[in-house]
Amino acid sequence: MKKLSGLALLACCFIFNPAFAENAQQSKMASCNKDATGKTGDDRKAFMKSCLSSKPAAAAPMSQQEKMKSCNVDATGKKGDDRKAFMKQCLSKSNG
Repeated sequence: MKKLSGLALLACCFIFNPAFAENAQQSKMASCNKDATGKTGDDRKAFMKSCLSSKPAAAAPMSQQEKMKSCNVDATGKKGDDRKAFMKQCLSKSNG
């Protein structure tokens, strides 16, 4: 269990790392810039504002292994039948 907790902590360090967020924003900026080719002035400003404020496409569903890891982390502290019931409910969710 300690090994799993350590892996979860390590995963959080990567997920919530500000550098990761910056890279996502930078890639979005590059993508919007590429799509704005040929636009100028107010038309370009409006397009960039819209493009940069839009939400990213829905993420791909979690794999069963990813779901298991996430549910295990969420089940920390639960034992016995309570844990079994929680895991069953957590793993049966359609998208993590």
